[in-house]
Amino acid sequence: MPGRGSLFWKLALLLSLSAVITVGLSWTLTRHVGNRVLLLDDEARTVMRGYATEAWRAWDGGGEAGVVAWLNALAEREPGDAMVVNADDASLSGRPLTDAQRAGLRFQRKLDWRMSFRMTAMPYIGVPFPQAPEAGSLVMQLPPRYFPGGSWPYWKTFLLVVMPALLALLAGALLYWRIMVPLRQLQARVRRFQDDPAARVDADLARRGDEFGELGRRFNRMAERVAGMLDTQRRLLHDLSHELRTPLSRLTVALEGDLSEAELRRRVARELAAMRTLVGDTLSLAWHDTEQSRAATEVLSPASVWELVAENAAFESDWSQARFPCRVPASARVRGNLNDLAQALENLVRNAVRHSPPDGRVTLDGRREGDVWHLWVADEGPGVPDERLEAIFEPFVRLDRARSADHGFGLGLSIARRAVARQGGTLWADNEGAGLRVHLRVPAEPDV
Repeated sequence: MPGRGSLFWKLALLLSLSAVITVGLSWTLTRHVGNRVLLLDDEARTVMRGYATEAWRAWDGGGEAGVVAWLNALAEREPGDAMVVNADDASLSGRPLTDAQRAGLRFQRKLDWRMSFRMTAMPYIGVPFPQAPEAGSLVMQLPPRYFPGGSWPYWKTFLLVVMPALLALLAGALLYWRIMVPLRQLQARVRRFQDDPAARVDADLARRGDEFGELGRRFNRMAERVAGMLDTQRRLLHDLSHELRTPLSRLTVALEGDLSEAELRRRVARELAAMRTLVGDTLSLAWHDTEQSRAATEVLSPASVWELVAENAAFESDWSQARFPCRVPASARVRGNLNDLAQALENLVRNAVRHSPPDGRVTLDGRREGDVWHLWVADEGPGVPDERLEAIFEPFVRLDRARSADHGFGLGLSIARRAVARQGGTLWADNEGAGLRVHLRVPAEPDV
C-alpha cells in the first residue's frame, strides 16, 4: 500500500479531479449549449409574430371569411398546417378543427421554448395576436427552414469528444510536468555528480514526502558514501605509497651495500614479507570500505572462535595458549559472520600482543546486554592516551612512529572495526583496567 506522502495519491487525486471536472463540464456545457441551439432564432420569431399579426388583421377586418382567405394564402407560402383560434381554442375560420389540429393545440409550444429532437413532425407554435392577445392566437407548424439545431451535431461532437480529449491532454501535461520537474532535477544532479563528487540533491527536493524525495535522500546518502570511499581510497593510496617507500629504501640500501649473499637474501625476504603484509592489509581494508552490504550471518560461539584465534596467536607470538584466557560463557551465542568475527579478533589480539609486556596476557570477556553481546579484548600494555582512543582506528595511525614492519602498519584496528560493522556491530576502545580494552558489540542469537 503506498504511503501517505506517496506520489501515487497525488497523481490519483489529479486524475480524479480531472475526471470529475471533465464529466461535470461536459454535462453542464452539453445541457447549456443544447438548450441554446434548440431555441428559435430571432428571424424565426419575427416571421412567426408577423404571421400572427396578419392573422389578427384578417380576423379583425374580415371575420371568418377573412381568416379563411388568409389561411388559404398562407398555405401557398408555408408547407405546414395552420389554424386561428380564440382564447378558448375554438376555430375562428368557421372550419372544424381536425384531430391532428386538436393534438397540435394540446402540445403547442411557445416562441421562447426549446424544440425537441424527438419530434417526428414539425412542432405547432402558438403565437398570440400581438395587438390583442386576449382575442386569440395563431397556431401553426413551424416552417422546416426555421427548425433549430442544425449545428447541434457539431456541438455534440465537440462537447462529448473533442473537449474531453483536450482536458485529458491537459491533465496528461500536468502529470508530465509533475513528474518531470523533480526528475530533471535528479538527472541534473546525477550528471553533475559524474564530474563533481560533492554534488547533492537540493534540500527542497530531498524534503519531499513522496518517492522523488526518498530517491533524492537515497542519492545524497549514496553520494556521501561514494565521496567517502573515494576520499578513503585516495588516502589509502597516498598512505600505501608512503609506507612502501621505507622497505623499498631499505632494499635499495641493501643492494648498494656490501652485505653478503645470505644477509642480502634475508633482508630481501624480510622486506618482501613486510610489503606483502602491507598490500594485503590495505586491500582488505579497501574491500571493507567498498562493500556496503551486510555479511551473511550464522549462529556462532564467541568462546569457540576465540579458541581458534588464540591458538593461531600463540603460534605466531610464541606465547602459551594459557596466556589467552576466555571468560565468556561457553553457552554464549551471537549472530555474525565467522570470517569477519575471526578476522576482527585476530587483529585485536595481534595488536594486544604487540603492546603487551613480556609476561602479559590477552583476555576475552563479555556479558549479555539485551539483544546484543558486549565482548571486550583486554591487554596489560601501557594503554592509549584518551585523546587518541578514536584515532587508533584510522588507517596507518600508529602511536609510535617507528617504521619497522615489526611494529605493524596501523591497519589492524581499522580492519577490525570494519569487519565488525559488516555484521551489524560496533567497536570502540577505552583505558579501563590494566591496559587497553577494545569493546565489540554484536547481535545476540535470540533465545529459543
